[in-house]
This record gives sequence, C-alpha cells and structure tokens, in this order.
Amino acid sequence: MNLANKITIARIFLVPVFMFFLLVNVPRGEYIAAIIFIIAASSDSLDGYIARSRDQITKFGKFMDPLADKLLVSAALISLVELEKISAWVVVIIIAREFAITGLRVLAASEGITIAANWWGKIKTITQILAIITLLLDNFSFINNTFPIDKILVILAVLFTVISGVNYIYINREVFTSGR
Repeated sequence: MNLANKITIARIFLVPVFMFFLLVNVPRGEYIAAIIFIIAASSDSLDGYIARSRDQITKFGKFMDPLADKLLVSAALISLVELEKISAWVVVIIIAREFAITGLRVLAASEGITIAANWWGKIKTITQILAIITLLLDNFSFINNTFPIDKILVILAVLFTVISGVNYIYINREVFTSGR
C-alpha cells in the first residue's frame, strides 16, 4: 500500500467524521466540518501528485480515488440538503451526473477504452468544492456583504456539472455504439 493510496483511504475515513461534526450538535461543529472537508478535498490533488511523481499509479488508486471524491462530495451535498442549505434538485443533478459518467467509464472500460478526466471535469470539481465550502461556512467571508457568493457558486457548480457531463458523453459517444 503506497502513500497515495493511504491518503485516498484516509479521505474515505474522513467522510463520516466530517458528517458527525456537521450534523451532530457540537460547538463550532460546522467550522470543524468545513476544515475537515477542505483537508479531505485538498488531499485529492495531493494523492494524485504523489502517485504520478513517484510512478505509483495503481489499479486500486484508479478505482478508489474517484470513489473517495464522490463519497465526500455526495455526503457533503446530502448533509447540506438535510440542513436546508441547498435544494435537493441541485444535489440530484450533481449526483446523477456522477452516476452517469461512472456508468460511461465502466462501459468504456469493458470495451478497453479509457476515459480520461478533462478540464471541464476539473472545473466542475473546483466549483462544487467551492460551493460546498461557502455553504458550510454560511458565506463566512461575505457575512457583512449581501453578495450571495454561495448561491452563485451553486449555480456555477450545476452549470459546470451539466456541461462536463454532456461533454464527456458527446466526446465518448462511440462507447454507446461499440460492441453492440
């Protein structure tokens, strides 16, 4: 088990810890949850960098890293619905896109095709993480300002989620017709 995979596993274990501090009545729990979320979300870049720089990319990492990301983001979004900080329809769109693209990747893999991440997917991830952080912190840096940065980031996250999903499907549409 290499360091990158250990970081990925740690990110998965942080998900219930994050949810505990967010959903259980703990003093300053939402801030602790936000810090845990930021650490976990940041570890995604770190484990990828370590795996690539040390030439330690593994099948385990290829499978578990995106799963860890989806668990973290899904847990955060579902928790935010429970806390009434985000609409359920937004979360359904984001999670549905993740299922659809994961299904596309599985179908492609069964045909020997690898679907690499592209910059639309990276923008989607960044906007989702920023939206979640601002929602967790109740627009913390904008409290004295009426500028709704959290709502703008949620709209951008949904927009880039849809665009990236359509982009992946369009670019890889041959997967649906290969192997019939």
